[in-house]
Amino acid sequence: MTDPIIEAIERLPALRVTVAAAGLTADKRFGQHFLFDLNLTRRIARAGGPLDAGTVIEIGPGPGGLTRALLLEDGRHVVAIEKDRRMVAALTPLVEMAGGRLTVVEADALDLDPTTLGPAPYRIIANLPYNVGTPLVIAWLRAIDRYESLTLMFQKEVAERLTAAPGDDAYGRLSVLSGYFAQSGILFDIPPQAFTPPPKVMSSVLQLVPRRDRPDCGSVERLEQLTAAAFGQRRKMLRQSLKSLGTDTAALLSDAGIEPTARAEELSVADFCRLSVVFTGMIGPR
Repeated sequence: MTDPIIEAIERLPALRVTVAAAGLTADKRFGQHFLFDLNLTRRIARAGGPLDAGTVIEIGPGPGGLTRALLLEDGRHVVAIEKDRRMVAALTPLVEMAGGRLTVVEADALDLDPTTLGPAPYRIIANLPYNVGTPLVIAWLRAIDRYESLTLMFQKEVAERLTAAPGDDAYGRLSVLSGYFAQSGILFDIPPQAFTPPPKVMSSVLQLVPRRDRPDCGSVERLEQLTAAAFGQRRKMLRQSLKSLGTDTAALLSDAGIEPTARAEELSVADFCRLSVVFTGMIGPR
C-alpha cells in the first residue's frame, strides 16, 4: 500500500525551484551550503537508517533537502533543529505535509540535548553547518551511549581527523577522543559542486557508532587534558610535551609503560588511556 505522505513529498517541486521561488540564499553566518540533489540526500538518509523507530535528529536542515530524504526513507519521527528563522518558515509546508512525522525546533543546537526531543532510540543524521560542526560532535561523543549512531557530513579534513589512526598526518586530539568513544568510518565523499554555494573543500559523510569495548581511562577530563598537552607540542617527545601537566613526567610515562622518547602521534587510544589512568591516580579526577 502506497504511503500518501511519501507520495505527497515526491510530488513537491524540486528543492532548487522552491528555494528560488522563496528568495532564499545561504547565509555565511550559519555556515550554510545547500544540498539539492535528492539522490545524494537519500543516500545519506539510508546510511543512517533504519529510520522507522525512535527519533531521527537533523541539525541545520536549511530549506529541507535532507529533511525530505529522511521522510522519504521512512523517518517516522524526525526532529529538525534550525537556528535561522527564514529556514524555519520555509519548512512549514513540509511540516504540514508530513502528518506529524516532522517537528522543527527553532534553536541553537549547541544549547540543546537532542535526546530530550523525542522517544529513544536516537539517531543523528545531519549535514552539519561548517562553523559549528566540531563543537557539536565533541558534545555528542561525550554522550555517545545515548545514540544508536551519528551519521554526519563534515569538511573532509575534519572527517579525516575524526577517523585517523596513529601515524596518520591527521591524527590528533579529536582522533583520540573519537577513537575512545566510538567506532568510526568515512562512508563516502561529496564534491564541492554538489552544493549551493559550493564550499572551497571536499565534504565527507562519516558514521560514529558507540564503542562497546571502551578501555578504562580513569577520567575523560584527564584524558582530554593529556591529549591537549601531548598534541599541543606534537613534534616534541612526550617527556618534554607532558611537562605542562605539572606532574612527575618520568613517573607518569614509566608507570604507563610508555617510552619517554615517544611522540603523541605514535600513541594509540589504548596508550593514551593507560596514561590517563596513571595521571588520574596521581592527581585525581577533575
